[in-house]
Amino acid sequence: MTTEELIQEKPLTFELEFADEEPQAAVVEHEEGTTPLEQEAEQHTKKERILALYNAGLTDIAGIVRRVGARPSYVAQVLQQAGHLDGYFDLYTTTGREQNVYTRFFRNVLSFRNREAARESVQKIDRLYNYFERLGDRAGQHQAMVLALTGKNRARWSGKAEEAQIFSEWLAAH
Repeated sequence: MTTEELIQEKPLTFELEFADEEPQAAVVEHEEGTTPLEQEAEQHTKKERILALYNAGLTDIAGIVRRVGARPSYVAQVLQQAGHLDGYFDLYTTTGREQNVYTRFFRNVLSFRNREAARESVQKIDRLYNYFERLGDRAGQHQAMVLALTGKNRARWSGKAEEAQIFSEWLAAH
């Protein structure tokens, strides 16, 4: 049964059960009926295992997540890079890809390599935010805020607390 079928059958229950599960170990246990390709997938990197499972017919992202023990965003990113998934975007996908009509305004704006780069990014984001505000374009303003949040979180998870704080301060002011 696919994730979509399970969600239709018992919408919230399935998601809560999945959320309560402990992450599986990186090594997948053999189940009855696994194909040789799936068994071989256990002996390689997560990326290789994700692709092998997908190519073996397991196309449900949640199913791959459960089998490999990877984050859903990582599974989606691997499948997208391999050309198996179109239109997936999250906090950790590149800002260089077209996500919506606003993407072109924000291309190459995000940087947090150091404090100065983070400040320059926030200045550019602020200029775009104000531009969309003058136009009365709330969606454009929202996109600016999303990019600032992305910068904050990426900097934070990269161990750059000072750079993250620069984005955080801008977000708090808006």
